[in-house]
Amino acid sequence: MSKHASAGSAPSQRQLRVGEQVRHAIAQLLQRGEVIDDTLESTVVSVSEVRMSPDLKIATAYVSPIGAADKDAVVAALNRHARFIRGRITPSLRQMKYMPELRFRFDDSFENFNKIDRLLKSPEVARDLKDEQDEGDA
Repeated sequence: MSKHASAGSAPSQRQLRVGEQVRHAIAQLLQRGEVIDDTLESTVVSVSEVRMSPDLKIATAYVSPIGAADKDAVVAALNRHARFIRGRITPSLRQMKYMPELRFRFDDSFENFNKIDRLLKSPEVARDLKDEQDEGDA
């Protein structure tokens, strides 16, 4: 059996720890407003998660632009400035042997949560749940 994790397995503790450190460094950089871009100027960007590749050389940051009309434009702007951001977060991640390549993706998990919540609160689902509860009492 191989000691390396397979592609479908959960991330290692090291991947999770490093991902959180990278997330924190990116969030601080964005909060300070060090990235100069018209698209990012009027937008608050929340970095919800950073997933690291098994070799820790690629960091995929999932972001949620708050107050942006065009979310794709914000993600594109962050990807345009990825090398600059990587250079600016290097001092806070100096314990790493290699600085990871940064990739930014839109985090749609909040939209998915809202969609599921709306479905669960819909009258059809409430009716079905009530029927199941009535059958359980009988």
